[in-house]
Amino acid sequence: MRKTKLFCLPYAGGSASIYNRWKQHLGADIELVTIELAGKGRRIGESLYQDLSEAVQDVYKIIKKDLADAPYALFGHSMGGLISYELAQRVRANGLPAPVHIFFSGKSAPHIEREDEKKYHLMDDEEFERELIHLGGTPPEFFESPELAGIFLPILRSDFKMAQTTTNKGVIYPLNIPITVFLGKKDDQTPEQCDGWKFHTTKGCTLHYFEGGHFFLHDEMHPILKIINRTIRDSYDDGHL
Repeated sequence: MRKTKLFCLPYAGGSASIYNRWKQHLGADIELVTIELAGKGRRIGESLYQDLSEAVQDVYKIIKKDLADAPYALFGHSMGGLISYELAQRVRANGLPAPVHIFFSGKSAPHIEREDEKKYHLMDDEEFERELIHLGGTPPEFFESPELAGIFLPILRSDFKMAQTTTNKGVIYPLNIPITVFLGKKDDQTPEQCDGWKFHTTKGCTLHYFEGGHFFLHDEMHPILKIINRTIRDSYDDGHL
């Protein structure tokens, strides 16, 4: 039985290393493939992306060679979920094999824009820092070092700008791929934003809610991976792989 590659994309400000703990908890039939984005982790010396399209094209080039070799799935949290969505659309447009499943985490349906949505990248540094701490992804101690803040605030601001980019302007192009959506009960998303994912697939959409806010991903690792393992195993049982 061929292993299913699970391509994982990080959230804004995160590197591929956020998924390192996953490897020992994934099923034997799953190969973890973490995607490092430009300007982060081992690619820290590379220029940041100018926009979402550039990020999607870069990730597409990274994984393109592997798409025909084995079945694969996509996972992305927050900004990583948006890139995964756009990546799946790029794969379809180029006629390459589609993922057997996509897991979106901490990301609202991409066609819904809220008038009251916070524009993090437009905030001044003080407000931006305060909002980052409130989201829970960045410890307050991070901002106590001017050197670290000077390096990483521009990276975070660039990521948030990209994460809040909308390319389809409310238009829906349903994927012919089953999707699973992981959401935090205390995250700042409306029921419409969560349920809206059901319009983005013709193959079924399952929503799972977890305790916590935007970064529930870390506290709920084990139940999330249990669902991923079962979902990919069921793809074999259904004859999709």
